[in-house]
Amino acid sequence: MEIEVLQDRLAKALNAVSRVAASTKAGLPILSNVLLRADDNQLTLTATNMEMATVQYVNAKAKKNGTITVPAKLLAEFVANLPKDNVLITTKDDKLTISAGKYKSTINGILADDFPELPTIDEKEAVIFKINVDIFKEAVNEVIIASSNDTTRPALTGVYFNTFEGSLYIAATDGYRLADKRFVETVKSEIKAIVPTNALQEVIRSISDNMDEIEVLINDSQIRFRMGEIEITSKLIDASFPDYRQLIPKNNSNIIELDKAELIRMTKVAALFARDNGGSIVCEAKKDEGTFSVSAVASELGENTAAMEANINEDGKVVLNSRYLLDALNAAVEGKITFALSGKLAPVVIKNVKSDDYTHIIMPLKS
Repeated sequence: MEIEVLQDRLAKALNAVSRVAASTKAGLPILSNVLLRADDNQLTLTATNMEMATVQYVNAKAKKNGTITVPAKLLAEFVANLPKDNVLITTKDDKLTISAGKYKSTINGILADDFPELPTIDEKEAVIFKINVDIFKEAVNEVIIASSNDTTRPALTGVYFNTFEGSLYIAATDGYRLADKRFVETVKSEIKAIVPTNALQEVIRSISDNMDEIEVLINDSQIRFRMGEIEITSKLIDASFPDYRQLIPKNNSNIIELDKAELIRMTKVAALFARDNGGSIVCEAKKDEGTFSVSAVASELGENTAAMEANINEDGKVVLNSRYLLDALNAAVEGKITFALSGKLAPVVIKNVKSDDYTHIIMPLKS
């Protein structure tokens, strides 16, 4: 292999693939490596942890084609510290030499023969759709906060892509809260797929300002995201997602419209006093006073109450986890939200006022 590439392009691509290589738990040394492939005027960088794979394509001048694998983290950190100049990469046997200006390094590698084959997706059988990058980021960020870290319940560690009434929705829950978002207005095929949260996080990290659109391919076992010169492929989670629509209250008589920024401020202040009681705060609507308040009581620290004026249909009171409420409020994209109460033990439903495509549910705490 002999190939020349710009330092900034190579550094950016290596930074992305090294994240995937570093996340491997399989115990195979080669999975900590990045596969470099010089082919005509393109350098392809590939990393996999057997659950997820990322491929980055970088324009380059190849004088001699070839392949090799080298430690991803070492190569990424070395290239990141090189001057912004052309970088020359050459290989001989299982050694890679990389130089830029007066910097030069030789890295011991492993021949590419032992690198795992990447997963393939038959595009004729896959469901394929495209989505605007900004819409993708907004929707995923609104939902992903509700996913779980509990690996004993694998279905809850991902985001559920599912079709309902002709639209594609994404949803996540950890058993204490639920977020649901209409993702694509119209889709022709039925989709039921649980996408690992870490795969979606990697896609979000890989998005750059010059990207306009993401192409998504889904089959029975895998999902692939294409973004310009980047491809990320992940296995789907083989589990059954809960029938979450049954958890969404159908009728709420007490729907209160609130200013999001003010409610965030009130919740943050109350959370300071709620640290010693598991983050429990009390949200209360008072019809006669026309106020919505957030309060917390800490036996050692004292107590706090803050209120704002609101149109209240009926009295209501619920105890919530302050962090869950803040997560929901920060995820909502509009300045006004609706806060729906149905009783002390009923879920609280938070939505944007203008758009009806996002629902966030928080289960109450026992008071």
